Amino acid sequence: MTLGTATYRTLADLVDRVRAQELGFDPAGLRIAVAFTTRQAVRHTGRGTGYRNEVLSLRLGEAVGSCAVEPGALPESALDDCAGADVARLLAHPLPPVRVAALDACLAHVFPHTPEHGAEPVRLPAGSSLQKSRARARAVVELLDPPAGSTVLVVGVVNSLLEELRARGVHYLPCDLKGGVTEWGEPVVTDALSAAGRCDALLVSGMTLGNGTFDPLRAHAERHDKRLVMFAQTGSAVLPRLLGQGVSAVCAEPYPFFWLDGGPGVIHRYREGER
Repeated sequence: MTLGTATYRTLADLVDRVRAQELGFDPAGLRIAVAFTTRQAVRHTGRGTGYRNEVLSLRLGEAVGSCAVEPGALPESALDDCAGADVARLLAHPLPPVRVAALDACLAHVFPHTPEHGAEPVRLPAGSSLQKSRARARAVVELLDPPAGSTVLVVGVVNSLLEELRARGVHYLPCDLKGGVTEWGEPVVTDALSAAGRCDALLVSGMTLGNGTFDPLRAHAERHDKRLVMFAQTGSAVLPRLLGQGVSAVCAEPYPFFWLDGGPGVIHRYREGER
């Protein structure tokens, strides 16, 4: 197994091994050149609800590492902390999103999304944000391949993903820390781990890396032999390293994300056992 396809037990384990230089590079020698945030507000034509996103991104060489945050939650000082700092220092930063974005940046820099590192590129066609969202949703749900009649826990409510599951006759339980209701008026639960026991499989946002809810869900999937598929703008280079440790597959989407550009794009799929 090459370093690029090696997997690690937990997020904390991966961070510790990077800091200990066990992946073949010294994070103290990697310096973040640019730190920036991307904010968006969305309301697609024909949809009754909208949402907002905010993402912290760190530039390292040709790579960009990212971690989504709750809008308005990231202090302005975080950008100053990151710009010019070495990755080793940022991996010990008090803010979890900074640690995740720094880890994502260094892993994307050292192990880019290429077939040599286990990635399967999937082209997204040019189109509106909604068209590209639906194309991404098809690519994500194909990784899950849930049988009709099964129930999927969806952590991080994305209407296009729910729409794709509905089209396939798959039941789902939507979950998001913000709560509320889906586009179809379904209540959104807020406690993912307690809801996981009622579901046959898990479809989970990479944003869980930054808010501390990922590892319990990973452990649940591993313990109960449930399929866990991650869709990852946050931690797109991090989650492929956790395949086989409860993570079944990853749809990795590094910056720039599909919602930033109307032109064609690419996402990268990783599957357990196909590296």
